[in-house]
Amino acid sequence: MPLGRFLEIAIATPDIRASVEFYERLGFTQAHTGDMWPHPYGVLTDGRIFIGLHQARLPSPSLTFVRAGIAEHVPALEASGIELEIRRVGDDVFNEIGFRDPSGQFVKVVEARTFSPVDRPPELPSLCGDFAEFSAPATDFERQKSFWEPLGFVATEETDDPYLRLPLTSDHLELAFHRPRTLDRPMLVFRDPGMPERIAKLRELGIELSDELPRGLDRTANALIEAPEGTALLLLHDEG
Repeated sequence: MPLGRFLEIAIATPDIRASVEFYERLGFTQAHTGDMWPHPYGVLTDGRIFIGLHQARLPSPSLTFVRAGIAEHVPALEASGIELEIRRVGDDVFNEIGFRDPSGQFVKVVEARTFSPVDRPPELPSLCGDFAEFSAPATDFERQKSFWEPLGFVATEETDDPYLRLPLTSDHLELAFHRPRTLDRPMLVFRDPGMPERIAKLRELGIELSDELPRGLDRTANALIEAPEGTALLLLHDEG
């Protein structure tokens, strides 16, 4: 059963102002948010990916999708073996459900959008380059493939470029899984042929580069940066 349309990567932050300012420095645009959540909430986008910043305690990062009539789909999800950690459905609440994949990656489905569309073309990337995929650590690629394909994703061949990973594609979100030894946490991955120049620009702006760059990557052409709330952004040189 497809999960629905991708909405955002929901990320918990202790200081939403610091997180918003960080992504704006990188060239992301703020979206107009609604009042669905009781906590401070902001959304930043580069036209391809939407980062939902939540100043609240929640599973983070959460891959969040929109599907109307969530309650009707709960039996099918549970029949497939998915165990819900969040189940808020009813006429008097904002409906949402949440569960984890075999690697522990949290997934949430909500009944409606929580922010307005942004008039920003995907051809206008941030300083990070083009968003490529959300990548999470996993030890068993086959289990990930078996879990995600019934939910609307299509796995492609495993590749070792630029590190061992299993890519999965869908209409709205590119997903991948990497080995924990590559990086033991999820990453937002960006690619660009001019990444060395982009990294130089980030240095000029005072953006600090992390020492946790996955091994085997050339530090003169690739970089890892960390947002104030701890999100890892991997910047890869796309050599075509």
